[in-house]
Formats: sequence, C-alpha cells, structure tokens
Amino acid sequence: MEKLNVIVESKCGLHARPASLVVSTANKFSSNITLKKQGRAANAKSILGVLSIAAVNGDELEVIVEGQDEAEAVSAFKDLFGNQLLNE
Repeated sequence: MEKLNVIVESKCGLHARPASLVVSTANKFSSNITLKKQGRAANAKSILGVLSIAAVNGDELEVIVEGQDEAEAVSAFKDLFGNQLLNE
C-alpha cells in the first residue's frame, strides 16, 4: 500500500470535469484507489464517489493505492494533482 497527500488547487475544487479526470486516471490502473478527506472515503474509480467527498480549493486529500501497479498509480496522481488539475 502506498499513500500520497495532495492539495486540491483547482479554483472550483473537484467539480464534474476535474472529477472525471481523477476517475479516468484511476481507471488506468488495476490497483484499488481511495480518496480520503476528513474521514470521508471514496472510490477514485467512481465519479459519484469522487464528487461525494465535496473537495474544494485548498482541501488536502489522502490518496491510498493498493495493488500491483501502485507505484505507477501514485506517480500518475502526483502528476494529475500537481499539473493537470491546476487549470480546471
């Protein structure tokens, strides 16, 4: 299991478009990927799950990855939250 803490830096938080990018990224991997925010957990492969944590700009999320390709998944999520979601 690998964990990664990220900050939501997109101006509008994880609304529909960035949430779909999270789901799209998560679905590239066979590992189980969970997002946690203040005790709430969501399956990162579920658009409803990602939207349900109601992450807004400045929130810290914990990304928990368990599976065979967890190192690659963590790297992809670092890139996603560090670069791709900034303009969403």
